[in-house]
Amino acid sequence: MTDDVTVVPAVVADAGEILTVQRAAYLVEAQRYRDVFLPPLTETLDEVRAALSGPVVVLVARHGARLVGSVRARVDGDTAHVGRLSVAPDQQGRGIGGRLLAAVEQACADRVARFALFTGARSAENLGLYARRGYLVVAHRSDENGNRLAVLEKVTPARSDA
Repeated sequence: MTDDVTVVPAVVADAGEILTVQRAAYLVEAQRYRDVFLPPLTETLDEVRAALSGPVVVLVARHGARLVGSVRARVDGDTAHVGRLSVAPDQQGRGIGGRLLAAVEQACADRVARFALFTGARSAENLGLYARRGYLVVAHRSDENGNRLAVLEKVTPARSDA
């Protein structure tokens, strides 16, 4: 149940909490792929601050005062590239990831025709979340460390005012 969770735009002061939750969330992926050098785990606080200061859409989920998740999207042409979807491990399975994904889609919807993202090809929970949200696997590729990734896309419905 996510009724007690709010999703709001992030501010630069959220950077430390975002990085903490992101690292905790991606440790599961690091263990799955036996790779502690996944980009979300090696990102620095300054890099998170830069994302928060730039043109990237960054949203956070809060349970009371506690930051429990975040997501980012970078608009490039007609595509919003979604990334760094993270939910605190003790809050996973409560629908927070789905709420964050829906919120970032809504924040970008009037500017894009498609959403794109990637996740580990063996990350069944992530793939399930994205499939439930209408994403389709369109390709597979390897990351810089040789991990197999699934590339997913979702085409936005045509706007009625277009």
